[in-house]
Amino acid sequence: MKFYRPLGPIKAITFDLDDTLYDNHPVIRKTALESHAALQAYHPALRDFTPAQYQQLRDELLAREPEIYHDVSEWRRRSVELALSNVGLSAAEATAGSHAVMDVFHQWRSVVEMPEETHQTLAWLGERVPLVAITNGNACPEKLGIHHYFQFALRAGPHGRAKPWQDMYQLAAERLGLAPEEILHVGDDLTTDVAGSLRAGMQACWINLRDGNLMKINDARLLPHVEIHQLASLTSLL
Repeated sequence: MKFYRPLGPIKAITFDLDDTLYDNHPVIRKTALESHAALQAYHPALRDFTPAQYQQLRDELLAREPEIYHDVSEWRRRSVELALSNVGLSAAEATAGSHAVMDVFHQWRSVVEMPEETHQTLAWLGERVPLVAITNGNACPEKLGIHHYFQFALRAGPHGRAKPWQDMYQLAAERLGLAPEEILHVGDDLTTDVAGSLRAGMQACWINLRDGNLMKINDARLLPHVEIHQLASLTSLL
C-alpha cells in the first residue's frame, strides 16, 4: 500500500466492477466469441461475417453518433442490428434479432469467477460504510451475485456519461447524501477511475493488480490518494 495524498474521513466507498473486483479479460474474450457466433448463426448470409467486419460497423456507428459511446450495451446492440439490416432483414426483424443476440451476450457476460476475497472484503466493508457500484460496462451485479453488498449501482448510459465524465460520480454523491470528498472511489483505471473521481472531488484509490509502475504509466495524469495491490487492503483504511 502506498499513499500519495492525505486521506480524509471515508463515509462511503464506490467501486468500479470490471478488472477491479474480478478479472474481466477472460470473460470478455469468451463473451465476444459466443455472441459473435450467435450473430453468425442468426442468418445464413452472416455465416462468414468476421469480427473485423463487425468492428467496422461499430466504428461507423460511433462516427455517426459519438454519444453512443456512453452506453456500450446499446452501441453493441445497434451494431448487431445494423449487420442484420445490411443482409436484408426488415427493421422489425433486425431489432428482434439484435435483442436475441444480446441475450446471448449478457448470458456469457455474467459467467464470472468471483474471487472469495471480493465477497469477504465487500461484506466487511458493507457492514461499516455504504457501498456503490459505478461502471462504464454492462456487467450486472445481480447476475454476478454481488448486488447485495451495494446500496445501488450506476451504469454509463442510463445513469449518465461514461467515466471519466463526472455524471455518475456526482449522482452517487447526491444519492448517498454525502459531499464528494467524503467518498473513496476504488478502480483499476488511472483515467476513468482515478482522474475521473478526483476531478469530481472524491478521494481515489488505484488498485494495481498487474504490477504497474505509477511513475511510468502514460495514463497517470493525477495521483490517487492511495495505491493498493489487493482488494482486502481496503479494510485497513476504515
